[in-house]
Amino acid sequence: MSSKESDISLSDMVDALTATFADAHHGDSDEQLAKALVFNAGRLAWRMRESGVSTDFKTSISDVVTDADRAAEQFVAGVLDALRPEDGVLGEEGAQRASKSGRTWVIDPVDGTYNFTSGSDYWCSALALVEGEPSDPERLILGAVHRPAMGYTWCGGPELPTTIDGTSLAELVDAPSSHLSLGTYLHPHWLDDDQVRGAWQSVVTGFATLRMFGAGSVDLAGVAAGELGVWMQHTVADWDWLPGKALVEGVGGTCIKVEAGGVVWCVAGNPQAVAEVADTLKAIG
Repeated sequence: MSSKESDISLSDMVDALTATFADAHHGDSDEQLAKALVFNAGRLAWRMRESGVSTDFKTSISDVVTDADRAAEQFVAGVLDALRPEDGVLGEEGAQRASKSGRTWVIDPVDGTYNFTSGSDYWCSALALVEGEPSDPERLILGAVHRPAMGYTWCGGPELPTTIDGTSLAELVDAPSSHLSLGTYLHPHWLDDDQVRGAWQSVVTGFATLRMFGAGSVDLAGVAAGELGVWMQHTVADWDWLPGKALVEGVGGTCIKVEAGGVVWCVAGNPQAVAEVADTLKAIG
């Protein structure tokens, strides 16, 4: 089979899956639809990886995209076109539709693609629903994250208490940074930037321990679940920030952006620890 025939076959398969799913979920609430979408997108990517996927590079050798990313995004965007035609769509792999309702679904079909291509289980499918522009939403309605390897699906938002597989998570309680783990990521080339490296180091040295896993939405789900204390990363795309931000805010956490070292840092966790991180970053400016 030629590459072109294979691509057509995959596209047809995704279209058939989309039509079947849309028919079965036409009456879903936003919450129900979000959970079902990330579950099925994640399972689609998982099954495709088992059969072998092709990989392309975007901005660097660690910034990759696979045909599983594209197929999963095609599925989610196609379902939303059928079931939420007035809503906007913004996907990491290029899916885009202007909103007529004022709402937009922000899609990350495979978050942690480098992990995904390396055979790691630390990746997920994620999405968020917002009112207003995704870059500065007036309201974050919900976020949903599915981690196929564990079978977990998280869903929540500022007005929707966060759950894992339908079970409510406990509210985050205040604790100092010095007692907590920090989930973070800093690309190696930023280590040569004195300002960025300095801002990052000023924060990480205040924590009890450091974790760097490479999938922001899984990390943020871990913050919501109390498995990680705080999460911090700079220059974060909307699809990498909003789904997990919703989960953290759904358990009473604080999620902010702070400019320091010439970049904008996203920080999420319990209110006390986030305030400490913010103070450290603001002191650098």
